[in-house]
Amino acid sequence: MTAQSSHLIDGFEDGTFRPGDKITREQAMVIIAKAMAITGLEAKITNHNDADVLRSYTDATESAPWAMSGIADSIQAGIVSGRDEAILAPKAYITRAEVAKLVQQLLRKSDLL
Repeated sequence: MTAQSSHLIDGFEDGTFRPGDKITREQAMVIIAKAMAITGLEAKITNHNDADVLRSYTDATESAPWAMSGIADSIQAGIVSGRDEAILAPKAYITRAEVAKLVQQLLRKSDLL
């Protein structure tokens, strides 16, 4: 409820949240992009074209349209990187280690650590 009231998560189109489900990397990147607004980091990134930011990832086109802006913001802010130089893996489930790294990067880039 806290994440929803803070506008970090919206749930699914059918109104459910499914808290027991695993989340994908693209879902996590959208949450992180929304958190960037809370920490003030969003204001520090420059305007960009989402397609230009995602161009180097061969699988970026697999990303859902609703996630593209959040993914691009997370990458441009230096919080997220691909699983390697060319693979973003947006539909893959995110690991706990990856989540920990994202949160750490968010806090560092936001000058909170």
